[in-house]
Amino acid sequence: MNDAAHTPQSTEAELIAVRREKLAKLRELGVDPFGARFETTTTPGELHADFTEGRQVTIAGRITGLRDMGKSCFIHLADIHGSIQGYLSTKHLAEHEAAVWKCLDRGDWLGIEGETFVTRTGEPSVKIAKFTVLSKSLRPMPDKWHGLADREQKYRKRHLDLMGNPDSAALFVKRSLMVAEVRRFLQDRGFLEVETPMLQDVAGGAAARPFETHHNALNMPLTLRIAPELFLKRLLVGGFPKVFELNRSFRNEGISRRHNPEFTMLEAYWAYADFERMADLVEELICHLAEKFCGGLAIEHKDEEGNPVRTINLARPWKRAAYHDLIAAAAGADFFELTPAGRRQRCDELGVQISAEMEDHEVIQQVFEKLVEEKTFDPCFVTRVSSQLVPLAKVSPGGETVEVYELIINGQEISPGYSELNDPDVQRERLEHQSGEETQKVDYDFIETLEHGMPPAGGIGIGIDRLCMMLTGAPTIRDVVLFPLLKRKE
Repeated sequence: MNDAAHTPQSTEAELIAVRREKLAKLRELGVDPFGARFETTTTPGELHADFTEGRQVTIAGRITGLRDMGKSCFIHLADIHGSIQGYLSTKHLAEHEAAVWKCLDRGDWLGIEGETFVTRTGEPSVKIAKFTVLSKSLRPMPDKWHGLADREQKYRKRHLDLMGNPDSAALFVKRSLMVAEVRRFLQDRGFLEVETPMLQDVAGGAAARPFETHHNALNMPLTLRIAPELFLKRLLVGGFPKVFELNRSFRNEGISRRHNPEFTMLEAYWAYADFERMADLVEELICHLAEKFCGGLAIEHKDEEGNPVRTINLARPWKRAAYHDLIAAAAGADFFELTPAGRRQRCDELGVQISAEMEDHEVIQQVFEKLVEEKTFDPCFVTRVSSQLVPLAKVSPGGETVEVYELIINGQEISPGYSELNDPDVQRERLEHQSGEETQKVDYDFIETLEHGMPPAGGIGIGIDRLCMMLTGAPTIRDVVLFPLLKRKE
């Protein structure tokens, strides 16, 4: 009657063959093995969470557990939100119904109608009065007790991960609710959500390698966006005082525990604000999400084997410190008094790997990433960053740094925030310097837009995937992206 009836040595092909026999049997019995519309009164998870006895219900879900005890059968029906037990007395089944019931397996989708009750062992259950086959599963589910253990298979076959690992299913439900809450949080504060182009003539808003494509009808090259920033700033020029986009962006760069070529990002812009006000907004948002979805401001992190690694403390107020001060504390108080050659020598002494091609500001950034960022776990707003690193932010008095923050949590950047540069002449100079000889990569339409006048504004970006990693304790970005990009199997 179910996969458990077969020997452990049964191959997948043998199990599939048995299921196909049952598929044919259902059709012989006049039952559509792939069902149709089925009206429900609640879901398995909702019923379990808000359970009362003596209630008539109609629910549907996948059979994730099936125990045949002769005259009594117990099943578990589940979906992404949870499960509920169903009980069936086979002695009350008509011959036709009994034959249909014998064709069911773990993995099949079933609709049931009946009355709620509690078993002698205290299990909330539904006494099944009527059942309807909704979809016959032709392949076996993952192992009942261990789920999908192979990590790569979890990412390649997310549907199996979701049906076999309740913790994974719960994580993605939480992610969806978090994203919805980010929208509500910003909308409650007067921000308007917009959509900007994913196909762009000139990739801008970040220093990254884009994915390139070609539009046949227009006979022109295009790129997938690396950031929505320049289009959102056009909206500030047009008169939007508060605007945000939860967007998909793409960067044709490396893949790692913290990077996926396709990722979700929040960008928001607030006219008349600055980077410090945006830092306050981000701090409030992340703490709000932690308290709503994580039960507080202490977030436990584990490694890929589930062993505790550390607890991140999000208690406010969050630390704010200048970029140069943090580097000097990690690399020596005299670090910025050294010559560029001296800084390279200090990197050798500290074990920070650098290359001969790196410019001095890139050497300094490498020291920051290795000695400060990767070792900072509780929240820290790193401020007054070198002007050479951020071409789209306002320069601080003195001209050596820019009015920005970089929020570091759990050893990685979660969010940058700027006092946005709105001087078109300075912006042109910065972008041309960044592009070097490749001035065709400068978005001169954006410069022209700035010449119409952009109000002073604060802006933020938040990597939603990394934020979810931090808040859920996931060890890798692949655990919070439903379908991460993987190399095709040969």
